[in-house]
Amino acid sequence: MKVLVTGGAGFIGSHLCERLLSEGHTVYCLDNLCTGKAENLERIRDHSSFHFILADVCEEVNLEVDAVAHLASPASPVDYGRLSVETMLANSLGTYRTLELARKKGARYLLASTSEVYGDPQVVPQREDYNGNVNPVGPRACYDESKRFAEAMVATYRRLYGLPIVIVRIFNTYGPRMRLEDGRVIPNFLRQAMEGKPLTIYGDGTQTRSFCYIDDMVEGLYRALWEDKAVGEVLNLGNEEEISVLDLARTVMEELGLECELVFQPLPQDDPRRRKPDIRKARELLGWEPSTPLREGLRKTVPWFREQLGLGLKR
Repeated sequence: MKVLVTGGAGFIGSHLCERLLSEGHTVYCLDNLCTGKAENLERIRDHSSFHFILADVCEEVNLEVDAVAHLASPASPVDYGRLSVETMLANSLGTYRTLELARKKGARYLLASTSEVYGDPQVVPQREDYNGNVNPVGPRACYDESKRFAEAMVATYRRLYGLPIVIVRIFNTYGPRMRLEDGRVIPNFLRQAMEGKPLTIYGDGTQTRSFCYIDDMVEGLYRALWEDKAVGEVLNLGNEEEISVLDLARTVMEELGLECELVFQPLPQDDPRRRKPDIRKARELLGWEPSTPLREGLRKTVPWFREQLGLGLKR
C-alpha cells in the first residue's frame, strides 16, 4: 500500500514510517520539521520505497495513496506553548487537508489524537465514551481543543462520506528519539539526572501517568490503520499501569544508579492529576496490549539520551 504519514519525522511518526517500510509499504513522509528532526529518518532516507516531503500539513497535497496517518502536530506543552497557533492549524486545517486527500483517493484514514482530549479527568480509567473535563480557554487549550476539533471533523467525514476512519487517542509514550528539550516528564528526568541536576517535580508528585514504550505504541497504530474492525471507532492506546511522578523519579534514579535532589515547582494550570487509559476496546478490536514493562523500556531509552548528551553508550 501507499501510505502518507504526516509528522513522519517526529518521535512517533519516524518509528511508524520504519514499521510501514518493514512491512513492504511505500511511505510518503510529510513534515515541516518544526518539531520533527531529519536525523530521525537517517535509517530509512535511502530506502527505495521512502519519500520525504518537506511541507506544512496545512498546504494542499495531492498524492496517490491508499492510507493516511495524520500525526502532524506539536505534542508537548513546551512545543505547543511556543507554537500555539501552528498547533491549532495543524489540527484543524491540516486535518481538513488530509481528510480531503483521503476522500478523493478513497483511502483509509487514521487520526493520531491524544489523551489530552480528556483534560483533567474526573473518571479513572478514561474510557472512550468519557467526554472529558477540558478548559477551552486555558494555556493547554490550543492542543486539547484543536485535537477535539480534529476528532469532530474526522467523525463528520465518516458520517457524510462513509470514509474508513479510525481515531486513536495516544497516551504518554516514550523511547528513543524523544528530544532532549521535549519537556515531558521522562525526558526531563533522564536529562536532569544524567547532567547531575536536581529532578524537577511539578506539584507534590502524587499526580499519575501511564507510560507506553514506543514499540508497543507503533504496533497499536499499525494494527489500527489496517484492521477492518477498527473502522469508525475511537480507540485508546496506552499502558494501563499507573505510576505517580514521585515513583517515576525514584525508578529513573534506580535505573541510572544515581541519587538526585528533588526540586518541587507549582503545578501548571490544567495539568491532569491522573492519566490511565481503559484499553479494552483495543484488546477486543486489535488484539493489542502493551508488553514492555516500564523499567525495560527505560533501559532501552537510556542509551539514546546518553548519546544525545555526548555521554557514551554505557548505562
